[in-house]
Parts: sequence; C-alpha cells; structure tokens
Amino acid sequence: MKPTNDLCQLSATETVGLIRSRAISAVEIAEASLARLEQVNPVINAVVEHRPEETLAQAREVDRKLAAGEEIGLLAGVPVTIKVNVDQAGYATTNGLRAQQNLIAARHNPVAASLLDAGALCVGRSNTPAFSYRWFTSNLLHGNTLNPRNAELTPGGSSGGAAASVAAGMAAIGHGTDIAGSIRYPAYACGVHGLRPSFGRVAVYNASGAERTIGGQIMSVSGPIARTIDDLKLALAAMSVPSVDDPWWVPAPLEGPDAPKRAALCLRPDGIDTAPEICQALLEAADKLRDAGWVVDELDALVPLEDAVKVQITLWMGDGYADMVEAAAREGDIGAITALAGQRETAERVDLQTFSEALRRRASITRQWNQFMQQYPVVLLPVSATLPFKRDQDLQGDEAYRHVWKSQWPMIGLPVTGLPSLSLCTGFLPDQTPLGVQIVAARFREDLCLVAGAAIETRSARIQITALED
Repeated sequence: MKPTNDLCQLSATETVGLIRSRAISAVEIAEASLARLEQVNPVINAVVEHRPEETLAQAREVDRKLAAGEEIGLLAGVPVTIKVNVDQAGYATTNGLRAQQNLIAARHNPVAASLLDAGALCVGRSNTPAFSYRWFTSNLLHGNTLNPRNAELTPGGSSGGAAASVAAGMAAIGHGTDIAGSIRYPAYACGVHGLRPSFGRVAVYNASGAERTIGGQIMSVSGPIARTIDDLKLALAAMSVPSVDDPWWVPAPLEGPDAPKRAALCLRPDGIDTAPEICQALLEAADKLRDAGWVVDELDALVPLEDAVKVQITLWMGDGYADMVEAAAREGDIGAITALAGQRETAERVDLQTFSEALRRRASITRQWNQFMQQYPVVLLPVSATLPFKRDQDLQGDEAYRHVWKSQWPMIGLPVTGLPSLSLCTGFLPDQTPLGVQIVAARFREDLCLVAGAAIETRSARIQITALED
C-alpha cells in the first residue's frame, strides 16, 4: 500500500482507475482520506462534521460490488465533501447557522444523491459562512476555516470548506454552490480548480427548507471543485443526472458540436484595476492556449459587467431583503450583517417595477453574451481583480468592503447569464499565494471551458496537496 499522503494526492480519475483494476481497494482510499482528515482538519477546519464508520461502510460497499461484478459508478471510491448548505439525509443542513443546527434532512438533495449514487465516499460536510453570503468562511456555529496554502489568506467562500478540503488532500472532489462566485472564488483562493456549471445543468432541491425566491432559483448552482480538469469533467458527469425535484433541470448533452478554437482575452473588464500578477497569469494562460493551436485575441472590453452586477443583487437580495437583515441580526453573525449592509443602497430600493425590470435586463444581458460568443466561443478574464484577500478583509471598514466587492465583478455578474465558468489555478507566488484565471463559455458548453482549461493545465505544473502543518 502507498503512504497515506501519496494516496491522497491521487486524482479522482486515477483513484477510480486503480479501484476498477483492483490495484487498490476503496477501503484503503477511505482509510487514507480519513487519516489525512484527522491529521490536517483540526488546524484548517474545512470539514465540520464527519462520520468515519459511514465512510468506511460506503467503501466496503464499493469493494463488494466490484467483487460481485456489479456496476460501481463513475466516482466509485472517490473521497468527496458535501457542503453544509445542501440536504444530506441524517445530517443538519446548517448553512453555517446556529439557528439551523438541528435542521436534520430527511432525504438527500439531488446533488448529494448524485454523488453518493455514483459511488463517491463522503468523508465529511464542508464549512460555509453564515447564510453562505461571503467570500470568507467563518460562522458562529462551526468556526473559521483556514486556507491550507497560507493561513493569512481567506480560503474563499462560500464553498471555502470544500476548496480547502480538496487543496489539503482530504477529498479529491468538493461539492460547492455558487450564486456570486462561491465555487470559483474558493477554488482560486485555495489554488485548485472550480467549475460553475450552466444554470439547469445540475439538479438541486433542499426539502428541509422553504422554496427559494426566484433570484436564488435562477442564479444559484451546484458544481465541483477538484485538483485536475479531468476530475471536474468526471464529477460534472456524475452530478448531471435528472431529478423530478428540480423543475429547472435541463437534459442537455455534456458534449456539444465542434467549435472554433478562438478565445477572447480581457485583462481589465469594465476597466477594473487588475493586479499585475493576475494580468501576467492571464497573458501566460493565453500563450499556452496559442501553443495548443488556439487563436486568442486580446480585447479592451467585453460585454459590460456593472449592469449585470446590479441585476444580480436586485434579483438575489431585492426579494425579501428586510427578512434577510432580520435573520442575520438574530444570528448575530458580523460577516453576514456586513455583507447585507454593503448592498443596502441597492436592495432597499427594489420594488415590483424594479424587480420586473431586472428580470427583463437579465434577458438582454444574456442575449449580449450569447451574441458575443458567436465570435468568441471562449472568454478568458480574471476570477478577481485582486490576489486572494487577507482573512476577513471585508470586515475592515467600508472602504475595504467596497474594494472587495468591486474586485469580484468578473464573478458576480456572470450568474445572471446562466453561462458556465471555470476558475483555473495556474500557479503560485513564492509565498504560496495562488494565481488563477476564469474561463467562460456558452450555456451548456462546459466542455469548452474544460477543453481550454486542459490545454492550459497540461502546460502547467501539477497541483500538489498541502496543509499548514505539512
């Protein structure tokens, strides 16, 4: 048997191959992942609940099926984490809230079911900020999650626990959710990859709570975080299964028709002040695409983002904003209170006419992007204009909050369109600060995001697992 950390460095794709060939057992993988969790999680606090006996029982079932010649699933034996804001039967859907610590799910959210039905081994539930509102992961119930690359940096949010668990080697795949960058930003901050799928690609529904408002329904998605592009592709296939619980799910193929290898590169969309290191990462990523046979045109501007950001906040927070503020005050979480206060000017002005206009603008913005992508099937732009933030940087006053918000425009505006986008780690600075780029494609063309991402990844160093005490 390989040493524990060698097994935890395996990709999901490698793990499935080794298990199918019987070179290693699912139980060995489970034991290695659980040992890694016990080693590193007490420091970084990425996983806030885990039940080792359940994980081992899942692994034994994979091994039994393999021995019996039964189908074992796309993710057979792959360690995964599932975020605490989705239902997993028998677990509390806390969403980082003390108020929900006893909200025990009676059945799985479809996305959790899809992972487990594919043979994945759930090694634990991953942390999120209260209400999943922030790009920083801490709450009064589960505590702070640290970035396993550099403790001074945020692990991102809201899927900070998921990204940290993958970067630290506790899991090969982390489940995340994204309404304003909550998959893409944690992947960026923790130095791994994260895919926000197209709206309608992955079925979701929490039976434990009330139906979401329309903004959440049409902009929030679930998707995978991983250390390799192949693993994102594998996880997306496992997650993209039908469910009658999600009326927005679309039976779209995972592979689309051939498209020209043509990409647009924009260093400073909407004129944002992109950090020099990020500009360099984008230019190097473009060169790698060109080396792979792509035509990459550098543009000064894309479809404007500012209007999309306003629409995003109107649809997300404009419906029930007062209730959100009241719930945050009851919880007493300063991060959630600050996040909501930062959007007060927009959210409090929303009335029926404003909301209706935002829905109309959503269609216009999406049409503009669709038209733009007739010429450029892939777009390369920053994940964020800034290197990963310091821990709790959004709590350092109004100016700091505004800086955080403006930096994130390249992520915030895109959920309005329903387009898929990939946060791709491209390397690290000497202090282990991650670098990365964002790749966007047309709706249901995650395959183009992944093809472009793979071209860059194969010309870059492999991502290694790490944790603060390694």
